[in-house]
Parts: sequence; structure tokens; C-alpha cells
Amino acid sequence: MIEYFEQLGDGNVLLLTGLVTGLIFGIFAQQSSFCLRSATIEFWNGKAGEKLAIWLLVFGTAFFLTQLQVFSGSLDTSVIRQLNGSGSLSGAVIGGTVFGIGMILSRGCASRLLVLSGTGNLRALTAGLVLTVAAQASLTGALSPLREWLSSLWLISGNERNLGTWLPLWGGLALSGTFVLVAVADAFKTGIRPWIFLASVMTGLAVALGWYLTNWHHSWSFEVIPVQSVSFTGPSADTLMGLINSPNIEKTFGTGLVPGVFAGSFLAAFVTGQFRIQSFTADTGTFRYMAGAVMMGFGGMLAGGCAVGAGVTGGAVLATTAWVALLSMWISAGLGDLLFNRTGNKAASGSPA
Repeated sequence: MIEYFEQLGDGNVLLLTGLVTGLIFGIFAQQSSFCLRSATIEFWNGKAGEKLAIWLLVFGTAFFLTQLQVFSGSLDTSVIRQLNGSGSLSGAVIGGTVFGIGMILSRGCASRLLVLSGTGNLRALTAGLVLTVAAQASLTGALSPLREWLSSLWLISGNERNLGTWLPLWGGLALSGTFVLVAVADAFKTGIRPWIFLASVMTGLAVALGWYLTNWHHSWSFEVIPVQSVSFTGPSADTLMGLINSPNIEKTFGTGLVPGVFAGSFLAAFVTGQFRIQSFTADTGTFRYMAGAVMMGFGGMLAGGCAVGAGVTGGAVLATTAWVALLSMWISAGLGDLLFNRTGNKAASGSPA
């Protein structure tokens, strides 16, 4: 089997693994309506319901299945970028805060915007494109000096990057297992529908699958293969810039992931009759979407990932910066909802995007 993939070539394998992971994530994220923004709004309004239960199930599943790989030795943490080298806590705090406010303004995080784009939502598609441009500007363009300066304010390295080093060998598995039990109990208490429960679990499984597939590829390839999983800020920028700058887009996990998620969401929406074109109206607030998209593009790059890339994918491997970024997103999203929804535009507290 490995001989077949060696003949296929590393680029094609990367593209294929990203595509498969993206398809699974896109199908089930669309069906479950997985959305950090909606979960935070329920939480901070003191009305824990289905959206919060869905997020807990997705995170719990990704966390447990990823830690199961770490515990069994099938996932090599020594080659995961988020756990090695230097990381930025200042970037996690500031970037997570900016991102959290941005997703309230745009009515969805980066992953949610991509998933909604596949269902025919032109508002989400436009905001997603603006987010991608802002992310690229933050990586190598006009916003990169500011990002680099903010990142340099508080750096950590070594064991500080991996929360797992402070736990016993079985600590990550025990912690994630406890999280799963809490998530399942909350789901039953909420009365979540069986299909939504399954779709939430499958969305989290896609994150763990990404870790598994890229680590598997890394284990036999003679090339340096990044061990990674689902993330959207950087891969979306890479995909868009590749389409703009070159007739042949670079074959990476990310450039397979992004179209895979879009295709999966489109397929799920089309099959279930949920596909419909939605555009901006006088009531949706175009400037609000665009401002939020720019904030998410910059914040995601500064934080080292989006609500999924840092919050779920990075959190699942116990990356310190990911947990700090996720906490910052939760807090700032609550403040953003209070400022822009509950005391401002009441219409903005409706359905995501």
C-alpha cells in the first residue's frame, strides 16, 4: 500500500489527505451547524442549548481521539509545530481577542464562513474572501510588521509550549475523556437530536483524522511532511494566493482541505435541500461583515490559527498557545456580543451569517 502512495508522489498524497479530511469536515460541520460564535452567544447569555452542546461534542471528540493517538504512540508530538520551537503568548491573547470580536461582527468564524459559502451564502463567501486577503496581508504584506511586533512581546519555548509535559503519561487521555463525558451529558440534557449528535462527533473525528493521516504520511515519506490537521486562516490564504499567482497551485494538505470543506458543505446542503442563495440586504450590515472579516484574518494569523485551527486542532494536542487563544476568543466573543448585539443592533443576534 505504501509503495502505491510513494509512486503517487508526496504532493498528491498531501492533496488527497487534505481533500478527504476536508470533505468529512465540510459535510458534517454543515449538517451539525457547528459554530463557535453561536456557542459563545448561548454561553454568555446563560442559555446553554444545542449550539453549545454541538461545540462541546466536536471539541471533546477531537480532543479525545487525538490524545488517544498520542497515548498509543501513533502520533509523534515531537514533530508537531504547535508543540515545538518558540510560540507567542502575546499573539495568542491579542490575536484570539481580535478574532473573537471579529467572528461576532461577521456572524461566524473562519470555518463557519467557508461552510456557509458552500450552501450558497454569498455574505459568508464575500466575508471569507476578505478574511483571506487580510490573513495574507498579515503574513507577508502590509500588516505583517504589526503582527510580528505583537508576536514578539511574549514568547515561550520548550516545555512551555506543550501542556502535556505537565501531565502524567495518561493525563491527556484522562482529561479529554472527562471532557467527552461532560459533553455527552450536556448533549443528552439539551435533548440534542441523534443525527446532530452523530454529525457533531464526525466533525470532531475529522480533526483527529487530519492528525492521523499527516503523521502517517510523515512516517514513511523521505521528504519533510508537516504533521497538521484542520485549520483555515493560513490554508485559505495559501489557496487563494496560489490561484491568483500561479497556473499550478502548490499541492499541500491545506490546499486540499479548503476545497474539500467547500465541496463537502455544498454536497450536504444540496442533498438535504438546504442550498439556497443568500446575499446582502439593507438589514444585514455589509460594513459589519467586512470589518469582522479583516479582524479575523489578522487575529487568526497573530493567534496562530482560527477558532478551529488553534481552538480545536491545536487544543486537541494540548498546545499552550492554542488553549490561551481559545480562551481569549471565548471571552472577547462574549464582550463583542454584549457590545454589538445585546446593547446595539438586536437584529444581529439572529442566526449565524
